[in-house]
Amino acid sequence: MSAAPSTAKSVSHKPAVFIVDDDEGMRSGVEFLLTTAGFKTKPFDSAEAFLKHFKPEMRGCVLLDVRMPGMSGLELQAKLREKNIGIPVIILTAYADVAMAVKAMHAGAFEFFEKPFDGKELIPRVQAAIDYDAEKKFDDSFKREVEEKLERLTPREREVMELVASGILNKEAAAMLKISIKTVENHRARVMEKMEAEYLADLVRMGMVAGMV
Repeated sequence: MSAAPSTAKSVSHKPAVFIVDDDEGMRSGVEFLLTTAGFKTKPFDSAEAFLKHFKPEMRGCVLLDVRMPGMSGLELQAKLREKNIGIPVIILTAYADVAMAVKAMHAGAFEFFEKPFDGKELIPRVQAAIDYDAEKKFDDSFKREVEEKLERLTPREREVMELVASGILNKEAAAMLKISIKTVENHRARVMEKMEAEYLADLVRMGMVAGMV
């Protein structure tokens, strides 16, 4: 199902959350969650349907599934980038597609969530994406903050952060560093704590800002 057509008079300037997912159950569930939380939502069952509807002046954010029939989430993200459309994109991904989600982060995605996710965690990140879209500016103080936090890390922790921010799984990082998976997990936990990263996506973004990836 795609978003219902609306007349020009009924179009609101309120930012919207564009939900692009071919899974009707997931799409409906996310729409209900966000509508209940007070967000304006527009659901689409394909990337093609979204592109047909979306106009550059529309504001808000996009919740985008990675794997869909036809145009994939990453392909849609690339299309938006080609058109210089900077609307924030939040990637929704299954566990097996985490590496793809990290790739999307490197390509400019705002956030990613692994399915199934906690709706209470999604809502504030959607709001953050909408706020970011409204501001449309990069805060240089964030880069300085990241650089200051990096100074807290040991050389080994920096190595682990660089690998994690690059989308390397714990098992692969352990093999590359010749340490146990448990040790990698411990380092990763300390990195998240020292960098004050609540989500993995936060750490990926910090790694990008720091030039690690």
